[in-house]
Amino acid sequence: MKTALVTGASRGIGHGIALSLAERGYGLTITSRTADDLARVADELLAAGSPRVISVVADMADRAALPDLVEAHSAEFLSMTALIVNAGVGTAGNVATFDMARFDKTIEVNLTSAMVLIQSAIPLLRRAAEDDRAHGAKIIGLSSITAAYAESGLAVYGASKAALLSLLETVNLEESRNGITATALAPAYVNTDMAAWITDRVPAESMIPVSDVVRLVSALLELSSKTVITRLVLSRSGTSGYCA
Repeated sequence: MKTALVTGASRGIGHGIALSLAERGYGLTITSRTADDLARVADELLAAGSPRVISVVADMADRAALPDLVEAHSAEFLSMTALIVNAGVGTAGNVATFDMARFDKTIEVNLTSAMVLIQSAIPLLRRAAEDDRAHGAKIIGLSSITAAYAESGLAVYGASKAALLSLLETVNLEESRNGITATALAPAYVNTDMAAWITDRVPAESMIPVSDVVRLVSALLELSSKTVITRLVLSRSGTSGYCA
């Protein structure tokens, strides 16, 4: 059985990815900060076709608790076909006045949690890659177009997502020979709750639909272990292509 761990699976992009994986028969470990949300989503995923769903309440800012999340997946599934690093925090503000407590929280959630989860999951991913040498195992991280192209007011968010992108590129250098490949998806604004704050300037109907991101994840999971796509930048139609 193919399996995946999806962080931030209760809504938005994470929910869409988890639902797509359930429909394809993946066993799933899902996370959110709210138990009620997880229970609702777990029932939905089981109804969609997942043979087994493990729900773990987790805060990505709680570094010490994250290895236990991977251990819960290991105890149930023994290996991991895909790690979907989706959970993150959005933050806006100018460099000159940015609050350093917010800076620390952004880095902890958007970068440090990814590092801890990847490090903890590598043995499980290697095992899955050994079991399926043709496809290997995948790590897919949700970065941002601001990781590739600077955006005024989004310096800290963009920096955290650029670091995630760099981390995943290095994972490819170190682990692709073991059958583990990693891709950073770097979209402009996606039509989710996380982007609601900007709808007065960027209408929701002009944003990238969640379904497009989900389709890309599905395609990446079908690639052979011989192909590495380090990053995919998704821009919005009608823009220069270099802005969120």
